[in-house]
Amino acid sequence: MIYLVTGGAGFLGSALSNRLAREGHVVRVLDDCSAGEPARLLPDVQFTEGDINEKTILWKLLQDVDCVFHLAAKVSVSESVLFPRDYNHVNVGGTVTLMEAVRDTHVRRVVMASSGAIYGVQDTVPYQEDALVHPGSPYAVSKLAAEYYIRTIAEESKVEAVCLRIFNAYGPGQRVTLSNPPIIPNFLRHALSNGSIVIHGDGMQTRDYVYLDDVVDALISAATAHGVDQEIINIGSGVETSVNELARLVRMVTDKRPEQIFNPKRDGGAERMCADISKAERLLNYLPKVPLETGLRLTIDKDPLLQV
Repeated sequence: MIYLVTGGAGFLGSALSNRLAREGHVVRVLDDCSAGEPARLLPDVQFTEGDINEKTILWKLLQDVDCVFHLAAKVSVSESVLFPRDYNHVNVGGTVTLMEAVRDTHVRRVVMASSGAIYGVQDTVPYQEDALVHPGSPYAVSKLAAEYYIRTIAEESKVEAVCLRIFNAYGPGQRVTLSNPPIIPNFLRHALSNGSIVIHGDGMQTRDYVYLDDVVDALISAATAHGVDQEIINIGSGVETSVNELARLVRMVTDKRPEQIFNPKRDGGAERMCADISKAERLLNYLPKVPLETGLRLTIDKDPLLQV
């Protein structure tokens, strides 16, 4: 098959692109390199540097494509609060531009990497796809709007569309930013360097951490599964883990004793987050294979930035 992966040089996109290339598919990648690193991609992957809002590039890359994986997005919740217009331009405007080009080139299916952040605070855990959503940031709003645009334009254009709401993905190659870095690589980096782990709030808040390879499995399944048109599907581990438990596991797998500092003045976010993955099991035959402890060890072993 021929695939286009937007945002295909990023953390998740590069893992997906390389897996598809290893499986013998033709893989085209579009990435603006604002966060992606083309050097991560295998030589067989056809890389184009460009903006998701450049329709002429999209028209060229979409010729004869069977399926698009739409991963191009700005992804920082805190940054979205400061720059909501930028997030709307890329995450919403870029999605609309892509879908116009998809409509024009008669692509068969689009698989969108959406986010569990869309749910916001929920009374019932685990989160089910039919829950009333409460997006709590411009980032979450932009992903929800992108879902609506993809499904609406796809339905009008006779294109199949699937939206995967991915929870807290982690694994080797995840970018650690200076401001509000992802929690797992941040904890691992500080533990391995005998630094300090800072926990916001009391650390009792829970999240659903899902390993990179499991997310890639779900994305690839969504490209060919039957009966998934117009579906929204959660992708996670289905396991709640508190931040305190994550910190304990990080100390165990690193065999380090970093200082643990609680910051009660900063909100730790929603008290509980966990994906109900029964729909993914039913429609995608999805079964996460990598438990958190194993995933942390794999991340340390495979990420050169964590080597000590």
